[in-house]
Amino acid sequence: MKSFCTILALLWIFCGQLLAAESKPNIVYILADDLGYGDVHSYNPQSKIPTPNLDRLAREGMRFTDAHAPDAVCTPTRYGVLTGRYAFRSRMTSGVLPPWGASLIEEGRLTVPTLLRNHGYATACIGKWHLGWGWPTKDGEPPSSKDGIGNVDFTKPISGGPITRGFDSYFGVDLPNFPPYCFIENDRTVGIPSIASPQTKGGFNRPGPVVAGWNLTNIMPEITTRAVRYIEDAAAKSPAKPFFLYFPLTAPHYPVVPAAEFKGRSQAGDYGDFVAQVDATVGEVMAALARTGLAKNTLVIFTSDNGPEVASEVTIGAYDRIKEYGHRSMDGLRGVKRDAWEGGHRVPFIARWPKHVPAGAVSSETICHVDLLATCAAMLGDKLPANAGEDSYNILPALLKRKLAKPIREATVLHSARGSLAIRQGDWVLIDAPSGDGNHEPEWFKQERGYQTNQFAGELYNLRSDLTQQHNLYGDKPEIVQRLKPLLEKYKSEGRSAPITK
Repeated sequence: MKSFCTILALLWIFCGQLLAAESKPNIVYILADDLGYGDVHSYNPQSKIPTPNLDRLAREGMRFTDAHAPDAVCTPTRYGVLTGRYAFRSRMTSGVLPPWGASLIEEGRLTVPTLLRNHGYATACIGKWHLGWGWPTKDGEPPSSKDGIGNVDFTKPISGGPITRGFDSYFGVDLPNFPPYCFIENDRTVGIPSIASPQTKGGFNRPGPVVAGWNLTNIMPEITTRAVRYIEDAAAKSPAKPFFLYFPLTAPHYPVVPAAEFKGRSQAGDYGDFVAQVDATVGEVMAALARTGLAKNTLVIFTSDNGPEVASEVTIGAYDRIKEYGHRSMDGLRGVKRDAWEGGHRVPFIARWPKHVPAGAVSSETICHVDLLATCAAMLGDKLPANAGEDSYNILPALLKRKLAKPIREATVLHSARGSLAIRQGDWVLIDAPSGDGNHEPEWFKQERGYQTNQFAGELYNLRSDLTQQHNLYGDKPEIVQRLKPLLEKYKSEGRSAPITK
């Protein structure tokens, strides 16, 4: 068996070298924000939201049914996407970066855009960043929004952002509900945010400076226009130069502000209409690739950073949508954004790469967003250094629909907003936290699903027989707990979970 696995590993290195010898593929990675597993029609036929473009992407590519964000909230997932490393290994052990947070990706750490740039790629980030910056201040004190304006000096360049972490260019917002309320291009704000904004429900979620004329509804259309323009410019100006476009959307995260043309598009309220706008954005990207002739050599990946939002103080949350519209953003999964249960991190994941990824395919392989770095390296016939991509596995075999002798990932670690860790291996998932830690389930939902109320030191579920996670087997299967918990501790203590590429 050992020799067979060695031969298999050498075969995949050879496949990667063959792919690298061909024209290097463009890579477009679209990351939706707070999109649930059940929002996309090809994942949930009962969805009340039309998603024709995502459904077409699935027909033309591969749909993964067991794909996971490494975290149930935003910032740490984005860290994992770009570094191939679980964010709990960084200073981000729970929650997300606050307004004016400092850069999370460590200086000098290998990122996906850095790796690709080293192989001749042009690299761009367009959209939501939320991985921190080095904001200059007028008084040398830490940045703040005191009195609604604060002390940030917007006349100076901002350090520590995307163009210092491997991207040639950047355009977008830090995030739509945190200050500063303006666009940022490369390392400068577009305009000077000089007006104090109040905290409002469903809009400016945190007080802080806003640029004159700022309109939240314009964010998605503008970043979509910029992404399409980037593709068109790449085709016109540098057709032989491959590119990586990281396109993290601001939707359907709150503020839920669908453009007028999408109002009433769904049967799930403003949220559903905003998801429909996400779908249309994907359609515009696909159309740009098609009309420029780049589609045939572009790997397009669409996924989400975590499960659907539940916080009712800012939007109609996932549970409220069930009662009001009969729409289940998490489909039949348990949990929502912030939770360690499946609904918090199991997300849609669709990949299209003509002549490589088979059309109309469905994969049940367990994959994770941290796998992008190792996969890109394998596509280019490269090897990751020992101090990079510590949790990243090469999922190229799954993308190419090759027969696998064993699962690609030995196990996958998952992280809740409160900092609880879970470990998934095969059919089993162990949540290493007390039962119901941090859950947001309303009582009517618990009764509807018949969830148990027993209390243990942790939760253990067999996802093959109990995908809805109704039956906590922590007290019934001590041998599984005793297998998974030491593996989790090993991953934590050793600082990595993926083998070093040799």
